[in-house]
Amino acid sequence: MFNPENLIRKGPPKGYFKDVLVRGLLGGITYLMVLIAVLLFAKIIVDGAPAIFTSKFPFVDVEFLTAKNETLHVFDDAKGTRHQLPASKYSEYLNAHPGQEIYNEQTFSYSGGGIAGPIVGTALLTCGSIILALFFGVCAAIYLAEYAKQSPFIHAVQLAILNLAGIPSIVFGLFGFSVFVLAAPVITASPIDRSLLVLPLLIEGWALSFQGWNSSLMAGCATLACMILPVVITASEESLRAVPQGFRDASLAMGGTRWQTIRKCVLPFSLPGILTSSLLAITRVAGETAPIMFTAAVAAKDDLPWEGLTNPFGVLSSQVQALPYHIYTLAARIPSSEYTQRAQFGSVLVFLILVAVLSFGSMILRAKMRKKLKW
Repeated sequence: MFNPENLIRKGPPKGYFKDVLVRGLLGGITYLMVLIAVLLFAKIIVDGAPAIFTSKFPFVDVEFLTAKNETLHVFDDAKGTRHQLPASKYSEYLNAHPGQEIYNEQTFSYSGGGIAGPIVGTALLTCGSIILALFFGVCAAIYLAEYAKQSPFIHAVQLAILNLAGIPSIVFGLFGFSVFVLAAPVITASPIDRSLLVLPLLIEGWALSFQGWNSSLMAGCATLACMILPVVITASEESLRAVPQGFRDASLAMGGTRWQTIRKCVLPFSLPGILTSSLLAITRVAGETAPIMFTAAVAAKDDLPWEGLTNPFGVLSSQVQALPYHIYTLAARIPSSEYTQRAQFGSVLVFLILVAVLSFGSMILRAKMRKKLKW
């Protein structure tokens, strides 16, 4: 006799345990990655916080953030008291205690004073490269998305842009050194001997000399901009293509030109996506070491980039310090000790905070623009 209950499957459905196993495996991998990230940040915060924060008001070691980097002198005085003084205060101590014997003196390069120079250099390099990359990258994306007709050549260009994103940063560093540092054009009245080519200009005594920009902030920004251009172009192009075609058709039907349509109907709605590309670029640019080693960064610099300059544009031709290179110098070129580790972990924590501030700024700006621009 037919029993309807036989049609009802009892117990868990087929494949249920496999689904639970796969879900647990994927969830475990995800939470493992989160745990590793939390432990990494916790390690940096625990080791770096003593270098930045204090127990007294204003609870921040302002000197570490605003003072220039110096050599740290560690020594004992005649009473057995141990002193840890940066080079400037060490000189003041010697002048204030003439003839006093010091014992067990040790010096640690780049471990005294503060990190104002690397902070300023990192901010200048990041902002300068982002400005250049956004300008040229968005221009290229507008052409590829709005003007260029699909053809084998355009497909080859887009493929080349994607391939550029996978090139190691050290290659971009060598490229920047050979192009921007040694061969970029300069308008000057006195070309140097190693100039690759000198073209006289209409102005008497002046010439266009392909002699490079030397190691400078300008060369570093240009190199980093080239490195992140593929990310900016690709993300911007996708953001432009995501804007509905109806916006363009309506604008053109009302008599607007192609550029008016792009400027007023396409670009405003694609800006959140373009800002996303800048967010990705900030996190990469700020942490690069190899490109700036060849083009812009120095391990030690007595003055900030703008100090001692009569021309404000002279900042572009000056070398700068940078937090990634400063951290590399402390970790790889100086013997590790309890005195160098404070500067190492403090610099790493400040670097993470700086990148987080720049990233959160872009995220907040993108969120505000998304609220205003919806379709």
